Amino acid sequence: MEQDLTKLIHQAKSGDVDAFAALVTRFKGEVFRHAYAMVNDRMEAEDIAQEAFVKAYYALNQLENAYAFASWMTRIVSNLCYDRLKKLQKKTAFQSQIDEETISRTTSNIEQANIRFDLQDAIQRLTPEHRTVLILRDVQGYSYGEIANMMNIPLGTVKSRISNARKLLKNELSRG
Repeated sequence: MEQDLTKLIHQAKSGDVDAFAALVTRFKGEVFRHAYAMVNDRMEAEDIAQEAFVKAYYALNQLENAYAFASWMTRIVSNLCYDRLKKLQKKTAFQSQIDEETISRTTSNIEQANIRFDLQDAIQRLTPEHRTVLILRDVQGYSYGEIANMMNIPLGTVKSRISNARKLLKNELSRG
């Protein structure tokens, strides 16, 4: 499996468009999910995912280790998300929030939906750095070491950011 991936990457680096298309097909779900978790907007996430693959295509020759492709893509997506979030923050101070009075809490499905909305809203209020490590660890299941490699930061920084992110998230949820 890994040899197939390495072979695809080498072929894509050699200019094989079909090999790059196969890489896109293989990683598009993961890239989209990461972008969506960061920006919480389907259209923005789709745009970011597309832009990430375009950037990857043009920068593929800069990838030194084929085994690091997934980490490299995650870093590209994270950076694009940071940029997009900065632009969005300049446009609006806060996104409009769901009017809780209009949602009836009579069934467990609605209650679960509200909890998800509250959680998503609380995650969006975290800094992009805290949001990234939290999503990579708790949503996507990467190890601390993998996150450190993806984000190119020390392992201790990853651990402290995750710890701080969880505390901040808990505080945000207890407020609401």
